[in-house]
Amino acid sequence: MKTKNIIWIIALILVIVLIATLGYGYYKKATMEVKNPVATMEVENFGTIKIELYPEYAPETVANFITLANRGFYDGLTFHRIVKDFMIQGGDKEGTGEGSATTADLKDDGDDTKYTIKGEFIANGVENNKLKFEEGVIGMARSDYTSYSSSLTEESYNSGSSQFFIVTKASTSLNGYYTAFGKVMEGLDIVHQIEEVEVTTAENAGETGNTEVSTPINPPKITSLRVETYGVDYGLPETLEPFDYMTWMYKQYGIDSSTLGQ
Repeated sequence: MKTKNIIWIIALILVIVLIATLGYGYYKKATMEVKNPVATMEVENFGTIKIELYPEYAPETVANFITLANRGFYDGLTFHRIVKDFMIQGGDKEGTGEGSATTADLKDDGDDTKYTIKGEFIANGVENNKLKFEEGVIGMARSDYTSYSSSLTEESYNSGSSQFFIVTKASTSLNGYYTAFGKVMEGLDIVHQIEEVEVTTAENAGETGNTEVSTPINPPKITSLRVETYGVDYGLPETLEPFDYMTWMYKQYGIDSSTLGQ
């Protein structure tokens, strides 16, 4: 009988310890402050820019940016477009303004297939993202095909891939029409120094719909871009098939693009 009582006492103690452990775990999880991810960007001959990312506003965009950055995609790329009193833009591996990422840039089993992600802003049905484009806010660059046809709104809104921009002053015209997903927390002075580099300008709408192409003579180089996630796994973004503008254009004239060159 004595042995049986001891066994019951030990079992009771184990149950109490288990309950206490689980309770502490739930308490810690409920009270633990989850830090937002922070991107650290090193720009050659300029310095360090730190950007706090906001997954609560743009989870797909943040997941995309984190994955590309931590796989080294942005290392060695440049700020290929700079418009004083507006923004600095980078993230194009071609350096022309027309480049984007492929699935191989996102994951080991990817290939050379290009992709886009959903635009997370009010005009595209994402009402939660009300982050305004104030000085230092980072946004996802995208194309604007509506200059060719007003019917291409959805294709324009969902055309972001790897290119990003940092606004150097408040830009209210972007609010609700581009994905804002973070803000510079350190190094805003570096952003403004980059904004001052010498550029050549030309009026050219191009495929991206820019009203002004402003190309740096010596494009500032991103030597490193990594994101500290503080142990949180933000996963991979949901990818979309990019809009094929040329195929669309051929169809407007009744041309089957698959027969071209035969």
